[in-house]
Amino acid sequence: MNSQSTSSNALASFTADDFAKALEQHDYNFQAGQVVSGKVIAHDNTGVYVDIGGKSAAFVPLEETSLSSEKPLTEILPLNEEMKFLIIREQNEDGQVTLSRRQLEIKQRWNKLLALQEENQSLQVRVTGTNKGGVTVNAKGLRGFIPRSHLVEKDNLEALVGESLTVSFIEVNPDTRKLVLSQRLAAQSASFSEFEVGQLVEGKISGIKPFGLFMDLGGATGLIHIKQISQKFVESIPALFQLGQPIKAIIIDLDEGRNRISLSTRVLENYPGELLENRDEVMASAEARQERVAKQLSAE
Repeated sequence: MNSQSTSSNALASFTADDFAKALEQHDYNFQAGQVVSGKVIAHDNTGVYVDIGGKSAAFVPLEETSLSSEKPLTEILPLNEEMKFLIIREQNEDGQVTLSRRQLEIKQRWNKLLALQEENQSLQVRVTGTNKGGVTVNAKGLRGFIPRSHLVEKDNLEALVGESLTVSFIEVNPDTRKLVLSQRLAAQSASFSEFEVGQLVEGKISGIKPFGLFMDLGGATGLIHIKQISQKFVESIPALFQLGQPIKAIIIDLDEGRNRISLSTRVLENYPGELLENRDEVMASAEARQERVAKQLSAE
C-alpha cells in the first residue's frame, strides 16, 4: 500500500465526532484558578453570561459579580464590555465554565497589599469591630486585624469603631487570608521623616537593658547602645540611669526598614568618661556640643 492510499484511509477513519472531540480538547482547556478575558453578552436574575471563546457561554453567579454591591449589575458588568474573570469551576457536562469577578477583585487587592508591604508603605483602614485581642478593620475591602499591643490607643477599643487609622503591615498572607496590621509601627515610621543623622533629640529613658538604653522620642523609640553611652567602659547601666529620666542624645544612624533609630551620648563627650563624671554639664551644653558632632558626622 502506497503512502497516498494510507493517508486517504486515515482521513476516512477520522469521523466528525473525532474532529469535535479533538477540537474540544485543543480549544477549551479551561482550568480553575485561571484568569480569562471575556465579553459580557447577557444578564438575567441569576447572574451574567460571558463569552470567553468556549463552546458554551461562561456563567457568573450574582454573588460572584463584584466585591461591592453598591452599584446595579448593569454598571458593574455592562453588556459588550471586555473584562477579566477568574475561573472558579471548570466545565460542566454542557461545557459551561463558572467565573467570578468578585474573587478576581479579592486576588487583585491581596496583590496590592503585598506590593504595599514590599515597598514599606502605610495604609488607611476603617475600624469595623472589636474583640478581646484587638480590633478588626476594613482594608481595601478585605478584613484585617490590629492586635491591641499594636494600637496607639489600647484602653477604649469601642471608641475606635468607625475611625480611620493609618497602619503598617505585620503579616499579609493571601493563602490563609490572614492580614495583621500595626498602627504603632506606622506611627513610628511616620516619625522618621522628622529625624536626620546628626540631630540632637531629647526624650525620656523608657527601657534599661544590659546592652543599652531605650529612649522614648514621642511616637518613636531610639536605642543608645552600651558602647555609645560613653567613650569610657560602662560597667553597669542600671547604676547610672533610671526609668523616666530625661536625656539628650545625637542620632548616629536611621534604619527605616527596621524602624531603628541609633543614638549616642558618647559623641557629646569632650573626653572619655565625661558623661559618667559630669552628666548634668554634658546635658546642659548638649546643643553647643551638637554643632561640633554634626560637622564630624557630615565629614565621615
